[in-house]
Amino acid sequence: MKKPVNKNLLVMGKLCLFITGINSAHADFIEDTTFNVLAKNYYFNRDFRKGEYNSAGQNAQLPVSERKGYREEWAQGFIANIESGWTDTPVQFGINAYSLVALKLDSDGYRTGTNNLEVDAQGKPKSTTAEFGGALRAKYHQTEVILGNQFPNNPIIGTNYSRLLPSMSTGLSIKDNSFDHLNLDFGYFSQMSPVDSTDRLNYFNTDYNNGIQGDYATYLGANYKLDKLETSLYISELDNVWMQYYLAAKYKYPINDQSNFSLQTNNYMNRDTGDATGGNINTGLASVTGSYKLSNHNFTLAYQQVLGDEPLDWIGFKNNGGIASIPNSVQFATFTEAKEKSAQIKYEIDFSPYGAIGLSLMTRYLYGWDMDNTGSDNAFYTKRHIYNQDIDNKHWERDIELRYRVQQGFAKDLDIRLRQATHRATEGYRYGNIDEFRLILEYPFSF
Repeated sequence: MKKPVNKNLLVMGKLCLFITGINSAHADFIEDTTFNVLAKNYYFNRDFRKGEYNSAGQNAQLPVSERKGYREEWAQGFIANIESGWTDTPVQFGINAYSLVALKLDSDGYRTGTNNLEVDAQGKPKSTTAEFGGALRAKYHQTEVILGNQFPNNPIIGTNYSRLLPSMSTGLSIKDNSFDHLNLDFGYFSQMSPVDSTDRLNYFNTDYNNGIQGDYATYLGANYKLDKLETSLYISELDNVWMQYYLAAKYKYPINDQSNFSLQTNNYMNRDTGDATGGNINTGLASVTGSYKLSNHNFTLAYQQVLGDEPLDWIGFKNNGGIASIPNSVQFATFTEAKEKSAQIKYEIDFSPYGAIGLSLMTRYLYGWDMDNTGSDNAFYTKRHIYNQDIDNKHWERDIELRYRVQQGFAKDLDIRLRQATHRATEGYRYGNIDEFRLILEYPFSF
């Protein structure tokens, strides 16, 4: 005869199993949490040439003849990220949190305007700013969902890391890696924070920063990788502004242990949609990039062409655009004016084989020509100027970056970058004539 089971013991047993599960989930959630801080020291000087001037900050209140001819800011930033582990549950959960802090070291209302520091209503850079946020993560098998503040990095919404602090986007993203060789990427974002402001803005503007705004941006993309070939396809919408399509492919061919060759194409197409609040838009961009790596040397050639009467534009964060996946958008100019053609030659060298481990150099030269927006009826893109076709419109940019990462000692992993850019253009071009210098020091902490 079987002995009856005590119901109280059964309930207690189930409760113990439940508590054990919670503790296990809690342990994974806490023990796998990571906390990283990036300390970023940034000096930025942009010297306007050929009589041009700084129109930012308090300069806007002065007569043109009294405005400064340069912008200069020195600041210290801290970028902190906390990422929890996953709960040990069928649907796993986690959280992300971040903090961005900017401290002014040197600047004033007449030298500001580099977008490294937030500027107050009087046109003066603020001494201290801070921003905090977070997101909820969920994962089921190979599918991960994030809801909240994020730093997306894709051809549609590319987080801008080119200044002291990054831009931020708020919304929903889903990444799925369930299929071999294929990744799916979805996003819906309705709020953003610029690189130089703690404001949470309920819209996205565009890189051209000409008044075009959309209440949200959404995209669906697929990335496929097999052996030597990688391809990407994205379809996106900026609310009532445009439908944007992106297609890219990269082929990498290894020649031997010391060398390889890669060929890449990145292409965009923009078409106005909905209420067309950004005006008539019918433009695109095609590009091809070839790179040859030989030991510690890398040589690159790129050609880029805008196909339309409007410039190739993309999602921006108030005063700064996102990072588009095109080869000729570089330190200062983007080479994306209407009908513009541009070419780039770049050389990179790693000095490690010569005993200078951690030291590298990059230099490139870009040339753009044939800008022509006379066929556009879009007032947003023509209000700044219309290119005079009696002028041989052209411009060029030269960039140099010397970089060193400390390999050992108390400063191990300190990353030091010296960047210099020179840009010259014919009169009436969108960008001015500048000589620019940046010194960037980054030191990571992990806890």
